[in-house]
Order: sequence, then structure tokens, then C-alpha cells
Amino acid sequence: MFHHTRDSIEAHLTIVFTALAVAREAQNRTGLAIRNLIRQLRPLRSATITINGAEQTLPPAIPADKQEILEALKQPRLRH
Repeated sequence: MFHHTRDSIEAHLTIVFTALAVAREAQNRTGLAIRNLIRQLRPLRSATITINGAEQTLPPAIPADKQEILEALKQPRLRH
């Protein structure tokens, strides 16, 4: 009912443009198209299990090629 208010439209546009900026930066840092980047990183998942009240988080096994992508994303942005 209220999704056509000015505030909600501006909030939506802010989210959309932020997502676009993040995607473009990820593409620039990795040299991969965003679709390819997502396709390659999607299988990397961690798991958290609880047994008898003890919680354990298991990190994903990250292959070397995927680790290179993650490292490229971590690099500080170069200023011109």
C-alpha cells in the first residue's frame, strides 16, 4: 500500500545504485563479469552445527583459483 511513497522509492533506488556500484567494483578488481564471479564463488559455503550444545563452524575448503578471486576483492582500491 505504501510502496509508492517517495521515501520507499528513494530507499529502493539507493539500494539498487549501491548494488550496482559494488558489482562494478568487484568486476574491476577481479577482471571477471559479475555473472561469472557469482557463479564461481557461489559454491563456497560454511556450515555451523550444534551437537550437545557445542557449536562448531566449519569453513569452506577454498581452491587456489577461488582464493585468488577473494584476494583480488580484498585489495585496497587504487586512487588516481
